Amino acid sequence: MPSKSRKAESDILATVHESVKGLHKVGLVDKATMREFDAMCLTPVTPMAPEEIRALREREQVSQPVFASYLNVRKDAVSKWERGEKRPDGPSLKLLNLVKAKGLQAIA
Repeated sequence: MPSKSRKAESDILATVHESVKGLHKVGLVDKATMREFDAMCLTPVTPMAPEEIRALREREQVSQPVFASYLNVRKDAVSKWERGEKRPDGPSLKLLNLVKAKGLQAIA
């Protein structure tokens, strides 16, 4: 679960992003600056250790097949990630990071 300071930082960043989006809409902020603000607001993608993936799935209280369904991967993939036989990457890793930051309902 995110800490209070992380949550406050996230709320502030969201507010600033909305303000800049409004300024962009009326032509006071150029596309390049808007892209920079968009990038700052993305959920960071960091590699996850097998035990982190298992703990994340258990935190969400779902089985491997259900977790796999949410992530749109095979159950075998989740099993291999949790045993350290393979490492998630690309869209799967992005989804795992979103679930870590915002919970399973964020991708439901």
